[in-house]
Amino acid sequence: MPHLPSDHHPEAAPAAQPPLWRQLQLTAAALASIRAGSSGSVAFDAVEPALRPGVQALGFQVLRWLGRAEALRRHLAKRTPPPLPDALLCTALALAWDAQHSPYEPFTLVDQAVEAAKRNPATRAQASFINACLRRFLRERDELVAATDHEPVAQWNHPRWWIERLKRDHPRDWQRVLSADNAQAPMTLRVNRLKTSVAAYRLALQAVGLDGVPVGADGLQLVRARPVQQLPGFAEGECSVQDAAAQMAAPLLLEGMRAVEPGAAPLRVLDACAAPGGKTAHLIEFAGPAAIEVTALEVDAARARRIDDTLGRLGLSAKVVVADAARPAAWWDGTPFDAILLDAPCTASGIVRRHPDVRWLRRESDTGQLAAQQAALLAALWPLVRPGGRLLYCTCSVFREEGSQQIDAFLAHNTDARLAPSPGHLLPQSGAIARAVPDNPSGDHDGFFYALLEKRPH
Repeated sequence: MPHLPSDHHPEAAPAAQPPLWRQLQLTAAALASIRAGSSGSVAFDAVEPALRPGVQALGFQVLRWLGRAEALRRHLAKRTPPPLPDALLCTALALAWDAQHSPYEPFTLVDQAVEAAKRNPATRAQASFINACLRRFLRERDELVAATDHEPVAQWNHPRWWIERLKRDHPRDWQRVLSADNAQAPMTLRVNRLKTSVAAYRLALQAVGLDGVPVGADGLQLVRARPVQQLPGFAEGECSVQDAAAQMAAPLLLEGMRAVEPGAAPLRVLDACAAPGGKTAHLIEFAGPAAIEVTALEVDAARARRIDDTLGRLGLSAKVVVADAARPAAWWDGTPFDAILLDAPCTASGIVRRHPDVRWLRRESDTGQLAAQQAALLAALWPLVRPGGRLLYCTCSVFREEGSQQIDAFLAHNTDARLAPSPGHLLPQSGAIARAVPDNPSGDHDGFFYALLEKRPH
């Protein structure tokens, strides 16, 4: 799975906010950091905690409209300014270009952006330039926006290569996918069936003035996002934050597998690439602790600790191993697994609603490199599945090279593998879960790919 943080916090600023110019300074600094190669989580974590929610909310909006902002800046400036002044200028343009979706009046944004430039020694020399560009933008906004309408990157706010790949991969749906990417993702909960039920937890939400719409077997999509600290029973492990598409993994892998009988050994299950542990926990919740024995692998020791934290809050346990899933000789005990979940590293192209920095950080060449890594993981883990067992391959990607094409190539080289009924490519907000799994309402969900592989008995 990609090295991204869990989306536990809604994009909402606290009641007490610093001056707007200060928020714009911090947002621009985060944007400059992301442009230099930092992930959004790193860039926003650098903001002091009290200011972070508001800055992240502005930053996410800037990242969603960055293609348009950069196109406008090219019309306003003959040369690209230095990184930080350019980040401040593009921040203001991204927030002000569409008055209907702007969090502030355009004139206010311009005034405060210029103030932000003046108050920072690193941008002070460019303050007059930023002022001139933004004042011109206010005078000529309609004409400038119209002049950028024909530019695909400005229209869709994704890199050109990304747009072209979606056109090729999903010729009937690419526009809908790009539009969905620029929307704010919902907050969806997975109810811990070991401690409560969806119906009971919904009543608990309603008792504190919240509500959620049932999604799938264990999910509730909140009507309005809230910090997890405000969710009843969260600290006690009654629920977790997990997208509706991600909640499909455990049922897909385990549905129909044998239940524990007196004296029977529990199912041996491997969760490869397991951090931060959400799917690991759901596997145990779904099967029941007595029916399953989970090994959770993670190559990064710091991220592996997050698995322990996740399981600890939920009151669950698994064998957490810091190791490379692609090198079983270093960690496998030689006993085959009944089931393996391979949530493979990928471009994260299906979850850009939650992580809008991803589209600007990824390069076209990343897809091929990640696809090679995915193929290597499949080749390494398939021999560890017992005859008659299962491997669920999934990625949070909408690109076919990381999904259907990957599985087609695997099946062509592994005659002992059978593709069981699987959702395949789930496009963000597509409702594909409901079509793929009858009686399983989809709600609103991220982009994902699922392929359930069964190993033929000898």
